[in-house]
Amino acid sequence: MNIGIIVYSKTGNTFEVGSRLKGVLEQKGHSVNLDRVTIEGEAKPGDKDVKLINIPLVDGYERIIFGTPVQAFSLAVAMETYLKQVPTLGGKEVSLFVTKHLPFVWTGGKRTLGQMEKVCKDKGASVRGKEIVFWNEKSREETIKKCIANLSSQF
Repeated sequence: MNIGIIVYSKTGNTFEVGSRLKGVLEQKGHSVNLDRVTIEGEAKPGDKDVKLINIPLVDGYERIIFGTPVQAFSLAVAMETYLKQVPTLGGKEVSLFVTKHLPFVWTGGKRTLGQMEKVCKDKGASVRGKEIVFWNEKSREETIKKCIANLSSQF
């Protein structure tokens, strides 16, 4: 299966999870491309004029996994801008994951996944899996492994 993992990662944490997920999926025999959404400068919550530099294409992928950090209890502005500019996800199956520093799901994890899911569904996608990685927890490694195991088990 041809899988695209598309992430926005400000500090590298989300990219690390995407990279590890890519390795697991490749071990299962899939063709996987990991691509990163990049922006010009910084994007703060509420910014409306985020300029995307790298805009990964979604065409050609049978499945797509989107990853982003939580930013101020919500979807990171850079990923929101990217997802909104994707012309269509019609007929695509997507999975989602977020990374976050605060330890509770009610500190933005569930909200961010919900925001991503809404944009993807509005563009015609079917959402299959959603995961949260708590970065500052003692159990970080376990949550990363759980995220990767749950998302990769869908293939």
